[in-house]
Amino acid sequence: MKSVNIQISDFEFNQLGLNKSTLSFSELIEIIGKKITKQTLEKSIQLANKHGLSKMTMEEIDDEIKAYRNAKNNS
Repeated sequence: MKSVNIQISDFEFNQLGLNKSTLSFSELIEIIGKKITKQTLEKSIQLANKHGLSKMTMEEIDDEIKAYRNAKNNS
């Protein structure tokens, strides 16, 4: 097995919610993946609020998806 040392700031360590200094590669990938997913969700929520999409009902969202798919299939 090989080892890789990565240096990150205390801020980044805390921001990732790390609680130990030795992780497997799989653990690190999972933690970073969750962080990226959370950031993407937060950005999506901001954009939805900015463009008034956060007020849409599930039925309206479904209708938009159907309309997009129909337009895509008919082009």
